[in-house]
Amino acid sequence: MNKAALLEVFNREQRIDIEYPGSMREVDGPVVRQVSLTGTRHYITYSNLNEEQADAIIDAQIAYFKARGEQFEWKLYDYDQPTNLQEKLRARGFDIGEAEALLVMELHEDHPLLAVDIPDTIRPISDDAGIDEIMAMEEEIWNEPHDVFGMGLKADLKNDPESLKIYAAYNADGRVVSAAWMYLQEGTSFGSLWGGSTLPNYRGKGLYTSLLAVRAQEAWKRGYTLLTVDASPMSRPILEKRGFLCLGITYPCLSPE
Repeated sequence: MNKAALLEVFNREQRIDIEYPGSMREVDGPVVRQVSLTGTRHYITYSNLNEEQADAIIDAQIAYFKARGEQFEWKLYDYDQPTNLQEKLRARGFDIGEAEALLVMELHEDHPLLAVDIPDTIRPISDDAGIDEIMAMEEEIWNEPHDVFGMGLKADLKNDPESLKIYAAYNADGRVVSAAWMYLQEGTSFGSLWGGSTLPNYRGKGLYTSLLAVRAQEAWKRGYTLLTVDASPMSRPILEKRGFLCLGITYPCLSPE
């Protein structure tokens, strides 16, 4: 598929029709939102607004979640309309996060990632203790709490273990030094990739590539042909060398408290 075709499939399967594990999908006119059933973050995954209706629709979403006493993230893409949607969100107090590249890659039987040998230091995680170890590593790297995030992963793993695949890289002392996970959304073509953080002393040793490969191999084995990831500026060039295409830029926009 070319970029236009990939973007059309991405919007339909990952933004409009998608149902997040542990969430309730709601359609409110031109907006699709994911309301968490586990108390973690809520999302607006898609909007198709015009200049005349944008202000009223934004205010309605703010009011909806305010009535619940909860924050939410408006997941904004640079091709969303109207073109000044980011400015409208910022004017209402949304915290506009760092830009990330929307990357998508097609898998095929001869894809190099499918031939990568996975070292035995890369292991699947299937329990709360493993997630706790990963969150401790994440907190060390980012110097911020990850307990709520960890609770979400635990809930997703418990509620739908076949859709969430978590992997960790261990050092010789049995410590988690890198980790990544993937959601395989039933009824779609996609595996969505998350994580990939690595402790500083273990970077440049191939762990990122191994974690990418193990997820690609699992996705292909399960019949998924597309991978997607929101990539940081650090990760983007690594992933593009592996065959990912950039379809746009996305911004996490967190509502005011």
